[in-house]
Amino acid sequence: MGSLYRYYKPLTSICFSPPPAKSCLLHSIKTKTHFSPTKKTRLHRFFTSLTSSSQPSIKTNGGDACAASQSSEFWLYNTMSRKKELFKPKVEGKVGMYVCGVTAYDLSHIGHARVYVTFDVLLRYLKHLGYDVHYVRNFTDVDDKIIARANELGEDPISLSKRYCEEFLHDMVYLHCLPPSVEPRVSDHMPQIIDMIERILENGYAYRIDGDVYFSVDKLPEYGRLSGRKLEDNRAGERVAVDSRKKNPADFALWKSAKEGEPFWDSPWGPGRPGWHIECSAMSAAYLGHSFDIHGGGMDLVFPHHENEIAQSCAACRDSNISYWVHNGFVTIDSEKMSKSLGNFFTIRQVINLYHPLALRLFLLGTHYRSPVNYSDVQLESASERIFYIYQTLHDCENILSQHRVAFEKDAIPPDTINDINKFHDTLVTSMSDDLHTPVLLSALSDPLKIINDMLHTRKGKKQIKRIESIAALEKMVRNALMVLGLMPPTYNEALQQLREKALMRAKLTEDQILQKIKERTVARKDKDYEKSDAIRKDLAALGIALMDSPDGTSWRPAIPLALQEQQVAST
Repeated sequence: MGSLYRYYKPLTSICFSPPPAKSCLLHSIKTKTHFSPTKKTRLHRFFTSLTSSSQPSIKTNGGDACAASQSSEFWLYNTMSRKKELFKPKVEGKVGMYVCGVTAYDLSHIGHARVYVTFDVLLRYLKHLGYDVHYVRNFTDVDDKIIARANELGEDPISLSKRYCEEFLHDMVYLHCLPPSVEPRVSDHMPQIIDMIERILENGYAYRIDGDVYFSVDKLPEYGRLSGRKLEDNRAGERVAVDSRKKNPADFALWKSAKEGEPFWDSPWGPGRPGWHIECSAMSAAYLGHSFDIHGGGMDLVFPHHENEIAQSCAACRDSNISYWVHNGFVTIDSEKMSKSLGNFFTIRQVINLYHPLALRLFLLGTHYRSPVNYSDVQLESASERIFYIYQTLHDCENILSQHRVAFEKDAIPPDTINDINKFHDTLVTSMSDDLHTPVLLSALSDPLKIINDMLHTRKGKKQIKRIESIAALEKMVRNALMVLGLMPPTYNEALQQLREKALMRAKLTEDQILQKIKERTVARKDKDYEKSDAIRKDLAALGIALMDSPDGTSWRPAIPLALQEQQVAST
């Protein structure tokens, strides 16, 4: 990540605004907020009326083309069974999903970005299939790390955490992650947490020591089934302190007695605060019940967090059951594991200061969510170049379609275009229904984008019969795929301008400087000074600025800097 180090400036002045507090007791949460009924049987339609009057409404033979439905088979990898399973929700047409959120004591990093982009795509695809999804993503705002950071800064831990919760929400907006149905915070759910701990104690799965409450892993023979770890392999010290008072070193805290300088809440065991794991068991049960469809998070949460969640939830309620445990892979940087100690740890803010947020999202989706993804400059530059190409193509579509106001009837789209659309739709359904294989879908975008560009810019393409109808149909199809992937910008023009601005920042140039170079090159070409002309092009290309010659003149676009292009070629 050489260049990110080179460009990065410390985030020294960040303005925070505290988010509104939320409070909800376990027994007062209304289950009617979990789901809203749906009557959809034919779900996502590619060719329904477009909202803009300047764009066409498209119909094909046989009615609506390429409709998805809940009958589509969706296969999802289950960490518990270690295999892909056919997705079947507990309640037909409705999905309950809980994803473990951030521990809010600092700005979120690109590992967090991968987690929440992954589950945002899962959310979007479930919605695309017509499911009514109740998505819960928590905030951990009471934790050892938060307390330690607050003590360093001399401020209240809850206030500090609120600020970083707000910053996390800003990051999610930048990355186009849809908001969850509810975002509970630990500090607002102490009654539910205490209630669950009491039930675990009553059922004989925990014990008290001097105001602390520990879960007894020996009481649960199934402990370790998610991670595959044997009980004798478990070690103390995983985000909890080693405590010689414990019956088994692997026992973990449900409640910690109050210590000086720490926030605390009253409980039947004295003042204190919850352990890390109990919060998610309590809050998921509060909003989704003890039995729901999907529980997710990063692969690092499989053990101990999710293993301990299962133990707690089953100890509190025999009927506790999660159908699918879903986990995403790690992020590495320049092929090394992301780590603060190695100095290769980057926040989302540091990355999107230089690269468009949707370029970061595209990069993350370019690797299957369960595989490790290697974060590097060349990968980000490649994603930036690719997404610029996508938006430029669709922007050109908008320009030509705005000149035509046509309502298409049956047989309006040529057979060849219909075949292209059906082929792409099949790829979308096949790839996304196969455990969210986003890289396959992204690769499949190449064909329709090339066809569109041929129709827009080549002599042969401009002569194609029903060209405008084909462009409109293909543009809508690509736009639908971008919506599923969460890559659809507010406007293409705005996104293109932002991508140019980021490229200028990385090149340390202004647009006026580039335009001046273009003028100098134009003069050199007129003077037949091709050596100077080529040198100007090459100098700009080295900085990630590509010059594009056309009958209308020369323009520029962001590109992968030459040195990184050579690095990319060498690595293939």
